[in-house]
Amino acid sequence: MKNYIFIIFLCLIFTSCKKELSFENERFEEKSNIPCKTDCPEITIEVPVAKNIKVISDSINKKVFSVIKEIVFFGEDSTKVNDYKSLSKSFIASYEEMRQKFPNDTFGWEAKIIGNVEFQSDSILNLKIDHYTFTGGAHGYQGYRSILFNAKTGKTIFNNQLFKNEKDFKAFAEKAFRAKYKIPAEANINATGLMFENDKFQLPQNIFYTSEGLLLYYNSYEAASYADGPKEILFPYDEVNKYLNFH
Repeated sequence: MKNYIFIIFLCLIFTSCKKELSFENERFEEKSNIPCKTDCPEITIEVPVAKNIKVISDSINKKVFSVIKEIVFFGEDSTKVNDYKSLSKSFIASYEEMRQKFPNDTFGWEAKIIGNVEFQSDSILNLKIDHYTFTGGAHGYQGYRSILFNAKTGKTIFNNQLFKNEKDFKAFAEKAFRAKYKIPAEANINATGLMFENDKFQLPQNIFYTSEGLLLYYNSYEAASYADGPKEILFPYDEVNKYLNFH
């Protein structure tokens, strides 16, 4: 009888664990077959793949793939690219096609994508995509992408859904941003050399939930030149919780 109860107990634990959303890192790599000595083209994708709860996992994984595909797909027919393996191969194929057109150019393409679970609570899940791509030119491009999900449904949360009143939070954030980057309150937001569109402060395209607080992250070119680099400002949660729909 005791053994029977113990077996039932183990089954319940196992079932409970299987119902919890989890992530497993998967890695994909491709290199060109064209002989090379230096600057050999390659792509590496390392991404957390959601497991266990199928409906939620499928929604998360589909969105993450679409974001990464947006970063590294340079082909013409995207319908044939539906997983990370085919996406990696398409990146190399695009390089080889370019090499055929311009055989005297010696530069090699490179892409490196690393994803991780940045933050997870009962209500919100935040995946961070660190991406670097080089496809010729003076330098490559490195940036971060934030992908936010409702932890209970797996549906994407868009930036404007984060706030109870986006206008109020934007005014609060601008005041803090000006203070950090020493922009006088009465001056144009671009007075010190920034590059906000239409000379107006905007929230960034990427907002991160982190263990330390809410991070507003402006990638290069979003609010400043490449030489000036990315801009960011971190708000402790006790300062911004009153503005947020998700905690």
